Amino acid sequence: MQVLSLLKSKKISPEQLFMLSVLAVNGGNYLYNLILGRVLGPVEFADAAVLITFLLVLSFVAMTFQLVTAKFSVIFENETFTNFVSKIYKNATFVGLGLGALIIVFAGQLQAVFNTSSSSMFTIFGIGVPLYFLMSVNRGVFQGKKEFKSLSITYQAEMLSRLVITLALIFLLDVQSSVVIAIGILISFGFGLVPFKFKNLNFKKSIAIEASQSKQVKSFFIITAFYELTQIIINNSDILLVKHYFDAYDAGLYASLALIGRIVYFVAWMFVMLLLPTVVQLKKEGKATAPILFKYVGYIAAIATAIVAGCALFPETAITLLFGDSYLAMAPLLWKYALATGLFAISNIFAYYYLSLDRYIPVVISGVFGMLQMGLVIFFHESLEQVVHMQIIAMVLLLVIQVIFFMFDSKLKK
Repeated sequence: MQVLSLLKSKKISPEQLFMLSVLAVNGGNYLYNLILGRVLGPVEFADAAVLITFLLVLSFVAMTFQLVTAKFSVIFENETFTNFVSKIYKNATFVGLGLGALIIVFAGQLQAVFNTSSSSMFTIFGIGVPLYFLMSVNRGVFQGKKEFKSLSITYQAEMLSRLVITLALIFLLDVQSSVVIAIGILISFGFGLVPFKFKNLNFKKSIAIEASQSKQVKSFFIITAFYELTQIIINNSDILLVKHYFDAYDAGLYASLALIGRIVYFVAWMFVMLLLPTVVQLKKEGKATAPILFKYVGYIAAIATAIVAGCALFPETAITLLFGDSYLAMAPLLWKYALATGLFAISNIFAYYYLSLDRYIPVVISGVFGMLQMGLVIFFHESLEQVVHMQIIAMVLLLVIQVIFFMFDSKLKK
């Protein structure tokens, strides 16, 4: 009771509540992955890592709808907002159904490409894809309207249900692990829809948006989709390529490395969620936006530095505590992977900042270096260490170019 009284007296803002919620959700997701890594071992965890990576890829694709919804939930009002949300729900549903159908149809081919033990896991995952797109639009409305309490609940419901249901199925049923994980992910999408604003879901309504507004939405949607594609490439291509080029044991070891090293990116994502609606609102009010960028870049740089230092000083301790002795071979690479991820997280803040301002050159820059990273890994993958080195090279260059662009852009404004 004393803690509750203290929290009330401190008057925690909705933004701070959301940040605490995101930390809890990321912690829960990490616990989910860590338990899977320990229970399944490197070989079976490699299959689980493919599904988890597919989930991350899906989240980036659906993030396009979430960010578009969030931005124009700030800009549009009254009937224009209602019509816009109805239309984006309709489009998101069609895209979700199409993408889900493709995953189901090509489940066998996906099993062959990624060397997994089952095709059923892809089929089950594909069934849940339309739900995820509906969930993302719903979250976009909460994000844009700064209803951070409801936004927090959707993330917490998804995370907790996936954690509890997946682990319950693994320990209670004697079922192939990859299928169980897919079932847990599918069910969690349903829980992630809570709370859901059904009044915004109206496919029958005659929807009319002014031509200029429609063009604005389409332009932002296209460039955001392109940027989320670069996010997919930079964040997930390494795990999928390693699964393709290396055996299951090495792929499982690398998956554990990626999971630990990406802590900084998932923390940075929390700031991105707050950055976009804030920058859009400041621009709408004619206020300076650069201070917000500096603030969040400073936060991410500090967090990244601390995590890289921790990984460099205590790599074996981190891996033993989180995954167990069977993953210790990855200890020397831990700080290097964390460095690559930290560099990407900082450059990502620059890209989302300019995306919020309808400035798209940094997005194109990210796309170029995303392809560069993938190309480097395709041509240079003699060892897992070399794979990590290629990512560091690409991410150093990306951040340098983003900073140079910002400096030149600032000078031109003066």
